[in-house]
Amino acid sequence: MHLFSPLTQRSLILRNRIVVSPMCQYSVTDGVPDAWHLVHLGSRAVGGAAVVIAEATAVEPRGRISPADTGIWNDAQRDAWTPIARFIAAQGSIPAIQLAHAGRKGSTAAPWDGGKAVASDAGGWTPVAPSALAYADDYPQPEALDAAGIRAVTDAFVAATRRAHAAGFRLIELHAAHGYLLHQFLSPLSNRRDDGYGGSLANRMRLTLEVTAAVRAAWPAELPLWLRLSATDWAEGGWDLAQSLALVRELGRIGVDLVDVSSGGLTAAQKISVGPGYQVPFAETIRRETGIATGALGMITEPAQAETILASGQADVVIMARELLRDPYFPRRAAKALGVTIPTPRQYLRAW
Repeated sequence: MHLFSPLTQRSLILRNRIVVSPMCQYSVTDGVPDAWHLVHLGSRAVGGAAVVIAEATAVEPRGRISPADTGIWNDAQRDAWTPIARFIAAQGSIPAIQLAHAGRKGSTAAPWDGGKAVASDAGGWTPVAPSALAYADDYPQPEALDAAGIRAVTDAFVAATRRAHAAGFRLIELHAAHGYLLHQFLSPLSNRRDDGYGGSLANRMRLTLEVTAAVRAAWPAELPLWLRLSATDWAEGGWDLAQSLALVRELGRIGVDLVDVSSGGLTAAQKISVGPGYQVPFAETIRRETGIATGALGMITEPAQAETILASGQADVVIMARELLRDPYFPRRAAKALGVTIPTPRQYLRAW
């Protein structure tokens, strides 16, 4: 069974092809993860997933989506992540973290609090972006980054990379999707700059490539580096699959080991045709055209569906979110459905 075959990524061996997608929990104070994160992420490691990716974690305070987001810009946050990464690894899963910067989609409330702009007296801040264009009318107005600000963003990703390694994470995913800062630089809909970081495709890709190269240099050569990409903006005149292919070819030369292929999130005007596996063709095309490993995601909910994606060569791993929120033990259920035996924690043997 492809779903339960191992996959080698540099010095790491994934025990199967099921990956826990980074899912924001909006549940911390001052960016410090707590017992919720230990139980949330640890349960999915106990459940049998090969890789457990901690949520989009800000590399600097203004890089948060909301005031309740996790961070890794200081040592207190690093130290709080350490026992979480250690527990995930002890269950046989690979502890991973997604490093992120929200850009113009920062300083917003948690989804259950409306998800809109947070005022400064309620813990909000002025977000930054490639251009001073708000995501939507009810989102904060960002400031355009100057040259020094762009350098500071790259430096923040590098510092976060070093803290992630010190905390015990063994895989990093860079967030260049869903309308967050790196994606904002990529898309002509959000990037109206006229300097070396705007205009042409090469210029719009520059920050993502610089951040990736700097992180790859700071991250141990024996450990894998992944990147989440929105393959298309689902909007006319925006980022699209052809541009994604050009970017991924460059990312492969830098040393990205797998592209986590998502889509959308850049503009409120997007028009998406949603259905089971609706983003899988993007992962398949990128894998075929670039030779870089890909992860497929988006409404993957059934064992047979996941197996088919892998067996048909559409992707190298399946990256699951909502189904693993509903059922942390999906890998064990999938193994049973596909007739595969996988290791079970001795504490749970009586149930299996």
